[in-house]
Amino acid sequence: MRKLTLMAKVQDEIGHAQLLYSAAETLGKSREEMTNDLINGKSKYSNVFNYPAFTWADTAVIAWLIDAGAIVNQVANSKGSYGPYCRALDRICSEESFHLKYGHDSVVTLATGTPTQRKMVQEALTRWWPPIMHFFGPSDKMSQHTEILMRWKVKMASNDDMRQQFLNTYVPKIWDLKLTIPDPNLKFNEETKKWDYTEPDWDEFKRVINGDGPCNAERLAVRRMAEERGRWIREALLNKSEKYVVPLA
Repeated sequence: MRKLTLMAKVQDEIGHAQLLYSAAETLGKSREEMTNDLINGKSKYSNVFNYPAFTWADTAVIAWLIDAGAIVNQVANSKGSYGPYCRALDRICSEESFHLKYGHDSVVTLATGTPTQRKMVQEALTRWWPPIMHFFGPSDKMSQHTEILMRWKVKMASNDDMRQQFLNTYVPKIWDLKLTIPDPNLKFNEETKKWDYTEPDWDEFKRVINGDGPCNAERLAVRRMAEERGRWIREALLNKSEKYVVPLA
């Protein structure tokens, strides 16, 4: 049942990609061009898609905490100024909430299960914590795009603000499960009313989004293979549609 649920989640995520591609097309770039830029390595994409999942616990942590980070980002930006993007995010957020519940349930099951299961989920959390902290993007003082995106209200919260919002909500939940977050400096600062944490390794972040992460080459190779293997069906559909085009009088 959990495997079926995970497959349903994957199917949802593919639908989310279609929604976001449709929104992006309104800016004047075709989906084919965007796909080509992706498989050729020209386009950058989220760091978290370039790390391996070694055990079932990895899928649980991803579904809970990566999707939680996505919801923080998407809920904020769904209130922005660019209509096609906001409408896509509204629908995506409603589905992501189910993904998050599935992930949380899986993590709770492992954390309260056998010693082996608990060890497995702790190891997964330890592996994924740095990519999670990277997920929201570079710190505000380093970000090249935040200022202009916020000026035009395309982006409604800064990277650091979203990171703080995530920590506010999910660190207590993680600690409630008696799991250890691999950051000895993580604590809530009563004076600033913000979380203190070890500054993420931004050199690693840049390496990953620029194509030098642990799974970048493998993931792009899979995308190229899928594009090539699906070429015949795209061509068949195109030929069929052209066959039945009625010329204008």
